[in-house]
Amino acid sequence: MQIGQVAARTELSIKTIRHYDEIGLVAPSARSAGGFRLYTDADVQRLLVIRRMKPLGFSLDEMRELLAALDTIADRGAASETTSAARDVLADFHRRAEESCVRLRAQLAYAEELTAILEAHAGGDTN
Repeated sequence: MQIGQVAARTELSIKTIRHYDEIGLVAPSARSAGGFRLYTDADVQRLLVIRRMKPLGFSLDEMRELLAALDTIADRGAASETTSAARDVLADFHRRAEESCVRLRAQLAYAEELTAILEAHAGGDTN
């Protein structure tokens, strides 16, 4: 897939995808004869992991760490101690993601409460 197709599938901007390539977070699997970035479904899945991490406040370095752990687990030839360490990293990220979700749910509840208050004060007219 070319970068425009990837942007549409991931809901990330082309600029963001290029940036991730430039910093080595997610590189395209290939380049066309004309030099265009070409991405596979696996590349798209990596970008989707990143997109899901962004609203939870993970840094680029943390994204890199999680992707490396996922790569290690996917590598059938990795040593068991390496795989075990990667699973520990994933468990930590899972715990932190759950904590972030709790905070986001609370923020959403506050936003919904405010919306209800504003609607009540507007006399139910939301237009």
